[in-house]
Amino acid sequence: MSNTSELFGSMVFSNAVMRERLPKETYQTLQKTIKHGKHLDINIANVVANAMKDWAIEKGATHFTHWFQPMTGVTAEKHESFISPTEEGRVIMEFSGKELVKGESDASSFPSGGLRATFEARGYTAWDATSYAFIKDKTLCIPTAFCSYGGHALDEKTPLLRSMEDFNREAVRLLKLFGSNVSSVKTTVGPEQEYFLIDKSVYEKRPDLIYTGRTLFGKKPPKGQELEDHYYGTIKPRVKAFMEELDEECWKLGISAKTEHNEVAPAQHELAPIYTTTNIAADHNQLTMELMKKVASKHGMFCILHEKPFEGVNGSGKHNNWSAITDTGINLLEPGDTPSENAQFLVFLCAVIKAVDDYSELLRISVASASNDLRLGASEAPPAIISMFLGDELTSILESIKNGNEYAVHEKEQMKIGVHTLPRIPKDNTDRNRTSPFAFTGNKFEFRALGSSASISEVNTVLNTIVAEELKQFSDVLEKADNFEKELHNLIRKTIIEHGRIIFNGNGYDDAWVQEAEKRGLPNLKTTPDAYSKFLDQKNVDLFSSHKIFSYAEMKSRYEIALENYIKTINIEAETMIEIVKKQILPSVSSFEEDLASAIASKKSISENMSCKFEEETLAFESKTSDKAYSELKNLEKVLSKAKGESLELAMYYKDQVIPAMKKLRSEVDTLETCTSAEYWPLPTYGEMLFSIKY
Repeated sequence: MSNTSELFGSMVFSNAVMRERLPKETYQTLQKTIKHGKHLDINIANVVANAMKDWAIEKGATHFTHWFQPMTGVTAEKHESFISPTEEGRVIMEFSGKELVKGESDASSFPSGGLRATFEARGYTAWDATSYAFIKDKTLCIPTAFCSYGGHALDEKTPLLRSMEDFNREAVRLLKLFGSNVSSVKTTVGPEQEYFLIDKSVYEKRPDLIYTGRTLFGKKPPKGQELEDHYYGTIKPRVKAFMEELDEECWKLGISAKTEHNEVAPAQHELAPIYTTTNIAADHNQLTMELMKKVASKHGMFCILHEKPFEGVNGSGKHNNWSAITDTGINLLEPGDTPSENAQFLVFLCAVIKAVDDYSELLRISVASASNDLRLGASEAPPAIISMFLGDELTSILESIKNGNEYAVHEKEQMKIGVHTLPRIPKDNTDRNRTSPFAFTGNKFEFRALGSSASISEVNTVLNTIVAEELKQFSDVLEKADNFEKELHNLIRKTIIEHGRIIFNGNGYDDAWVQEAEKRGLPNLKTTPDAYSKFLDQKNVDLFSSHKIFSYAEMKSRYEIALENYIKTINIEAETMIEIVKKQILPSVSSFEEDLASAIASKKSISENMSCKFEEETLAFESKTSDKAYSELKNLEKVLSKAKGESLELAMYYKDQVIPAMKKLRSEVDTLETCTSAEYWPLPTYGEMLFSIKY
């Protein structure tokens, strides 16, 4: 199918397909369920299920699955065929409303963080009717939430849906005070996805990439990203072919893949979709990551989604572009031509400012992982300190409100490029600040601290909830006001005075900012254990419980799961390092040393006076360094053997003891790579991996 408009959404049971295939009354009832969260009657569900089944079979599907997102970072699915046996020994294709709206899964092997014992196996999946069903690999996939027998959320989607309902309620409540007739508000997201592509042949020779998703050894190649020639450069034909097929596969599933280009580092690229409703964006991003790996493999490549696969070049993030849209089509973060006079925009802007300041620790926690710790603050991504960038115009407007001055509205400035034949370009209200974790970019906020391999659900659950809390507080004040306009002005001014410390338009990579942030009282949670030590603070428990996003038990489970993932990730990396050094690096180096010694002996056998300077000096350095590497190997084994404790204590041990031991071992091994002959070195080098795709 070459026509893009026909291709797009062709494997999705979309609104258009439902309108065409469902009886009018059934369609209208289903739409009420989708738009207003109404309960779906089982009789209606049966009609929908039958139509969905017929459509899927026509598209070649033979099975269905409840597609969900457990707390593993990836999706899960259990396939069931449509077949049902008859008395005549034949089969018919059936799919009931009960099978559509509810499924049962063995939940015992999914992370629960202590919410349930291993023997308590029952778990349920429930259809998320707001996210369209789709066909993937001849299977009808039904997006669902996943919960335990006791009703606890065991997935990423359930809290996200809760937070969206909460945000909608509080946003509509505040808009009513402005005389708006809005009936719903949805948060929207457009996640930009960064990734690396390397040739599959070199990937298969790197056990560290296979086991951990990143390279644990590797010296910097002669050429990296210094020339800045890869960013936005001409896309190589082989990569272009991959991108074209990826686009088509995304479009079939209704994913609006829009922008693609080379990123900063060699072999690094980016795909950005058009924004959509947050829970759908979360589904689409999980599918996009899955498709990237699948399509890359078909083209003889491997797609790396790890945040920091190569030391010394930029890592990969996932920029989370967040906004809020009313059912009447109004973007609540659109400043308009005169933002200083747009009170509705200013109050929503202030709600975000206050939310980010009040709950900066939660935002940092929402992007915390062992892999993202390698990226944050490395002068390639936002620092671990959460701050906001607003740009000159909005900052000036807020300063004028704070100081009680009248803001002088400026004419829209035209950029003068200096070439008469080129048009003058209207200058945007804000520049872009690539060092800011949370930057205003015209009509949305771009949260740049999220890691490339992470689900976007957690960060948006936090964003929706913290802003909903501030909207609630604002409504509580404004609903009691005798003079609405006066109280609104006072509220905006008070917010700017008390929370302006979070606004920083400068260079987030500058060491001076770390000192300045400390003076402002902004937290600097550099690692995952540091961040999660704050997660169960009473302020955060009160927030999530009052908004019914998480119970304390659900929060505690996520705390345990996050720390357990951190510990397991570092442990797997350490064990992988040990295995590679023992079985590959040191034996190969020993062979090289043996041949050097033989070469020296061979030369000396001819003449004692024959020069062996290269061989002798290389052998001496190689032997000395391999001894150091062996010592660091034994030290890492010793440190690992002492890893004991529970949750936070153990995570802190891995951070303070295991990771430093790993770094010391890597340093010696990388030094060995600099002096070991290429024919003996057992692993593909950074140069071979980063420049493996040559055309």
